[in-house]
Formats: sequence, structure tokens, C-alpha cells
Amino acid sequence: MFATFLELATRYDYLSPRFRAGYAWLLSHDARVLGKGAYPVCEGVTALVQRYTTMPESEAKDFEAHDHVFDFHYLVAGTENFGVCRREGLKVSVPYDAEKDILFFEKPEIYSMLTLKPGDFVAVPPEEAHRPRLAVNGKAGEVTKVVLKIAL
Repeated sequence: MFATFLELATRYDYLSPRFRAGYAWLLSHDARVLGKGAYPVCEGVTALVQRYTTMPESEAKDFEAHDHVFDFHYLVAGTENFGVCRREGLKVSVPYDAEKDILFFEKPEIYSMLTLKPGDFVAVPPEEAHRPRLAVNGKAGEVTKVVLKIAL
């Protein structure tokens, strides 16, 4: 699955050395047995192993975005709904935190919802906002996921 708008498909190289290093790390590490936390992959790429329980959309944080990294979400175990939309025109709910490279937006009227299953990934560039950790069909579930932070 690869979904984006044409300007981004031609702006970024999804087969650049940093992306390839991230793919190689995912193929060579079993996140089901790794501890939660950050793992350096190479310069400009960090793998964050996460374990959590998904939540109803009504309890989730606002949409988030980053200015200096791709967020590459790779689902290892469980299922998760994942909201995504263009960042342009969204209303900021929490201002940009430069130290954490994150800001939050109010939920837009129109956005896409993906259902991620083990082996699925979604690459979110800075021009898009996303809302992870959402329960599928309103049923909370346990998830293991790796988020690659790929610096631009």
C-alpha cells in the first residue's frame, strides 16, 4: 500500500539510502521480542518500538505532524486504524514544539482512514498529518509497532 498525492510522490525518494536502511532494519529485527524504546538504525534514522492498546477515536489525540522527519509506521502485531490527511488548511490545536518536532491539529471534516494489519506500513511526510492508535470497529486491541523516524 502506498498512497500519497502526486507532488509528494515526486518530491521524496522512498528508496533513498535512509529509507533503505529503515527497510533493512525492519527485515532484520523482530520487534515482537525487542524491548520498547529507541534503536539507532543509521545517521538520520531511528526505530521506535512501541506497544500499546488502541483506543476509540473519541479518546484519541488530535492529528499530529512533524516538520523535519517522515513518520514511517510499520505494524508488527495487532490491528490499528490510522487517520491521515493533507496538513494544508488544518487548524492548529497545539502549537509547534521544536524540541519534539511535533504539532497538533483539530480533526478535519475530511480525512482518510487506513486499517493497518501486521506487515502493513504507512509513510507520513511532513506535508501530511496523521492520527495513529485508533481502535478497529470500536474494539481496543494490543498493538506492537515500529515507527521509523527518518530525517529529511
